[in-house]
Amino acid sequence: MKVAVLTLAVAVWGGACAAPAAGVAPAPPKPPANAMHLYYLALLRRGPTWSAEKTPESVRLSEGHMANIHAMAAAGKLVVAGPFDVPAADLRALAGIFIFDVPTLEEAQQLVAGDPAVQAGRFTVEILPWWSTEGLGYRTAPDPPPH
Repeated sequence: MKVAVLTLAVAVWGGACAAPAAGVAPAPPKPPANAMHLYYLALLRRGPTWSAEKTPESVRLSEGHMANIHAMAAAGKLVVAGPFDVPAADLRALAGIFIFDVPTLEEAQQLVAGDPAVQAGRFTVEILPWWSTEGLGYRTAPDPPPH
């Protein structure tokens, strides 16, 4: 029993002291489990011009809305976005959310105001300060090591 415990302790200690493999960057430090961060949660509701009907205008606005989402995410300002699954007949339903990682409410408001679907009245928006864990967002796989 003593030999097994000693062997386990040496293995754990040895692994903890091992240097990272050449060419592999060490993992970034993780924030403490209780680290909190202020985000801005935007609730999108169906607006006065929303319609379930697909028209050339609604398709154009939807494409602009998606392009805007991708641009905000690429800029590192939008960490999460997505629609709700609600019946088409519910005209005041929550349509979707944006979660922004920006320093001020005013910046979140400017980002939302730039969305073509919001500008056209397909969506109305309410923005709330929201606390969650540090580092919220989509996770991407690290780049593979060079060959």
